[in-house]
Amino acid sequence: MSEFPRTLKIATVWLLVGIAVFLGFRTLEAQQQKSRFSHDGGTIEIRRGPDGHYHWPARLNGRNVDFLVDTGATTTAISTALARELGLEAIGSVQSSTAGGVVRGEVARADLVLDGGVRVERLPLVVLPALGDNPLLGMDVLGKLRWQQQGGVLRIEPATGR
Repeated sequence: MSEFPRTLKIATVWLLVGIAVFLGFRTLEAQQQKSRFSHDGGTIEIRRGPDGHYHWPARLNGRNVDFLVDTGATTTAISTALARELGLEAIGSVQSSTAGGVVRGEVARADLVLDGGVRVERLPLVVLPALGDNPLLGMDVLGKLRWQQQGGVLRIEPATGR
């Protein structure tokens, strides 16, 4: 069996180095995501992400989703694409005022489980066509929790008597 040409050997080494660097960055990114969220059985702490926002990992109808905490949103909202992936059916229509103006959307329901144990069954969601990658966690959920934001950390205390 003849030996690989020198150019092919060099290309293979560079490809392997590239894959190792890529996997290293993905691992670092995953570790940073985990370290931004902590839960000690009581208090939930979410550290502000590099994009300046708070992200709360969750499951929506069993699917892993990364919610953007949005205290300016009245209701929790997801994209039409995500609603389709989850197989959600519209139960009504809605008109919403957003930073980009007034948009028309639909209303659907889903079960929400936020990391740290916060659960909302059959949560009404606003489904918007051009929402983007991150669904928004609105005041319909946040308003039922005790939370405070200080120094780049969002602390959510267990709700008592609610």
